[in-house]
Amino acid sequence: MLRDYTPLPSTMLDSGAGYAQPTQAIPDRVGLDDPAQHVMTDFRSVAAVIILSGDTVEEAHRRMIQRGVRLLLVVDQDRRVVGVVTATDILGEKPMQVIADRGIRREELLVRDIMTAQEHLEVLSMNDVRAAKVGHIVATLKRSGRQHAIAVDQDSRGRQTVRGLFSATQVARQLGVVISTSEIARTFSEIEAQLVR
Repeated sequence: MLRDYTPLPSTMLDSGAGYAQPTQAIPDRVGLDDPAQHVMTDFRSVAAVIILSGDTVEEAHRRMIQRGVRLLLVVDQDRRVVGVVTATDILGEKPMQVIADRGIRREELLVRDIMTAQEHLEVLSMNDVRAAKVGHIVATLKRSGRQHAIAVDQDSRGRQTVRGLFSATQVARQLGVVISTSEIARTFSEIEAQLVR
């Protein structure tokens, strides 16, 4: 049966070889009137960066640095989304409050201790996102006072799937605005001021 198939030639792997990763082609520059999906990280094209709720906060921080992101989806053993954890959660006051309240060491702090649980997450419908412009996303992030917005799809039974993510930092970068601080209110004031120029 295999006599019609010859083996392919092989070589040795080069030193320093990387590996293919999913990529999403997003425009370098956008305007406020461009489609909102131009500034969304689409999890159909880019793998979501995830962590388990029982992992340590230190591991979450390492993963963020390693992957160059400021938000991780927190999932359970069945890969269902149970919350999110952000760099602000990790680097802000939450860890110190939990450590003080529970009398634990920082290395004992778990993601579940500081994450925003699923029942507290506001999400955007992909139906609305498909009809929206970048300006709508900027206004949405500004109103919420958050650095991120999550977009969800729904199947025919009404079950949600996290489809994508909007990041204030990425939106600003694509709009050509330099952000000098992570404070959200000031971030959007800077975006508006620079876009008016």
